Amino acid sequence: MTLWRAPRWLAGSVRNKLLAMALLPLLLAFPMLVLALALWGNVAYDRLLITKVRSDLAVAHGYFEQVLSEVGSGTLGVAASQSLYTALHAATPDRRQALNQQLALGRERLGLDFLVLYDPQGEALARAVPNGLSREDATAPIPQMPPALGGSLKISRTNANARLLVLDPEGLEALAPHLAARLRIPLVATRNAAPDTREAEHRALVMLSTHPVRDAAGQTIAVLAGGLLLNQNLDFIDHINRIVYPEGSLPFGSQGTATLFMDDVRITTNVRLFQDQRAIGTRVSQTVRDAVLERGQTWLDRAFVVNDWYVSAYEPLLDAHDRRIGMLYVGYLEAPFRLVRYAMLGVMGLIFLGVMALSAWFSLRWARSIFQPVQQMNRTMQLVEEGQPHARVGEISARDELGALAGHLDQLLDVIDDKTAALQRWGEELDHKVAERTAELEASNASLQLAQQQLVKSEKLAAIGQLTASIAHEINNPIAVMQGNLDLMRETLGEASQPVKSELKLLDEQVERMRIIVTQLLQYARPTEYAGYVETLDINRTMEDCLVLVGHLLAQTNIGVERDFQATRRAGLNRQELQQVIINLMINAIQAMPKGGVLRLMTRDWMDRAGRSGVQLWVQDSGAGLSPEVLERLFRPFFTTKNDGNGLGLWISQGLVERYGGHITAENLASGASFCVALLTEPHAPDAAPTRDGRPGGL
Repeated sequence: MTLWRAPRWLAGSVRNKLLAMALLPLLLAFPMLVLALALWGNVAYDRLLITKVRSDLAVAHGYFEQVLSEVGSGTLGVAASQSLYTALHAATPDRRQALNQQLALGRERLGLDFLVLYDPQGEALARAVPNGLSREDATAPIPQMPPALGGSLKISRTNANARLLVLDPEGLEALAPHLAARLRIPLVATRNAAPDTREAEHRALVMLSTHPVRDAAGQTIAVLAGGLLLNQNLDFIDHINRIVYPEGSLPFGSQGTATLFMDDVRITTNVRLFQDQRAIGTRVSQTVRDAVLERGQTWLDRAFVVNDWYVSAYEPLLDAHDRRIGMLYVGYLEAPFRLVRYAMLGVMGLIFLGVMALSAWFSLRWARSIFQPVQQMNRTMQLVEEGQPHARVGEISARDELGALAGHLDQLLDVIDDKTAALQRWGEELDHKVAERTAELEASNASLQLAQQQLVKSEKLAAIGQLTASIAHEINNPIAVMQGNLDLMRETLGEASQPVKSELKLLDEQVERMRIIVTQLLQYARPTEYAGYVETLDINRTMEDCLVLVGHLLAQTNIGVERDFQATRRAGLNRQELQQVIINLMINAIQAMPKGGVLRLMTRDWMDRAGRSGVQLWVQDSGAGLSPEVLERLFRPFFTTKNDGNGLGLWISQGLVERYGGHITAENLASGASFCVALLTEPHAPDAAPTRDGRPGGL
């Protein structure tokens, strides 16, 4: 079987075939290789970018943890200092001012935003006053310890590191009223961000460390709270950016950025919204928010940040109770790397194009050295065919096998000239002998025709035997699998199989029917063997069952069904074989009425000439009927009127019925065709073939 037919321009020319063989590998293999390298390079390049941003995130995380540690250790150092202890125990009227000065010195030395001292009950004792505040602000009453600090106090007592904490505006006001200006952050509408009805962010994200101040006996006499406010802390985020992306660390003009988020809002960043305006108040996309804040994952991928694509890394920030309260972000512009990637792909493509062009030039030159001698030999053969027997290839420049072939061709043409004359003489003698034999052959023509018919019949029977044996072998295995799975389903479901008990039974019957059909096919391949078992069947019930099995075909047509079941006797034969015969006749009747009609089904009691009882059934259609030629050959093997038929259906049906002593006949009605099946109640092997009227000749 030919799967592909070459076009005419290729099939008719060796030259074109050689050119195709030389150029197709270049035109197909090289582009595929370029594509594979481009895809691989694209994936590898993306992995390098992700690896780079992962390491950047590790550096930023390390610095962030270092600052947390410095805030914690610095606060701890002030809490354990002798000067603070001395000032705390001073009984002078200006003790609060002395404490304020101690805290102010500690705050400036550590670079903290606030330091506040509380007694063990949470009442404020002193606060580091930043430079520039009035005396009234410095001596103003200090609120009690915010409730949020009480929860972090228990943790900080056993850990020198600071912890992240989200404070409401009142909590920050109690700690550091001078930082209130940095607290309110208006929210900026951001593409792809999660829906939010808020107009501004008022909460504070702080690095907070709280440590007890103990006396000589180890008793807590005060609590020191210190930390940094991260809202709009530009120096802090710019320092992270300088550490992660120092000058000249990113090639191709890319720019690195760093950002701190509280929830999904940028509270400090060096990403620009406009030329001189930072993107503080913009929000992260909902995709990143769900991955980092909802699922706690680290995001390492491309992301659209404010107004451009960045190779981005996000990781969640946790508070003292391991709740995700924000994100740390680093990333760099993707566009310069993308342009470099395209440039590399372009250079790679140009290199491959050059290699392809050079290879094609060499291939064409080598192909020409092959097809030119072939063309010359082909031209010589054309001249000989046109009546120039003395045409020759002559000398060619090739010294390879083609050159030798051209010489052999010239020698062959010389030999042909010599043999032609001898063949002409022998032809004349042969004509004379043929004339003598013709008379003898005409005499034996009749016997030859008979032998030919017998040979054709033998070949058909042999083909049927091979076909049925092959089909039976191929179907047996899936039948066994189907039966095994049905048994397994019934055993596995147990009582749960009761609702589909009738369906399972129907499947069993159909599997058994297929098994019997396979047995019948094997019997046609080995006629001496007998398969199947006989039972007495209610012919009316069997007709109804078969009608159900072809119901899907009737549903697709405009065919009505008329039933006239009057048989009272039963038929003795195998159920599946009888169903096979009736369904075959019903399908033939349905196919004979493509535009609709009436399918008539009848049963009657019947008795053959020998007095044996039985039943008859009819399957009739209202189609076009059967022509005399079709009626004569209807039950012959391999005869069919369908484009997709094999001509075995009626022949096998006839064999199945005759096995039990019955017969099938066909005739035309006034409108349509009628098939009659006669069956015995007690099966009996026939002793003669049925006559033209459908009755067994020996009965």
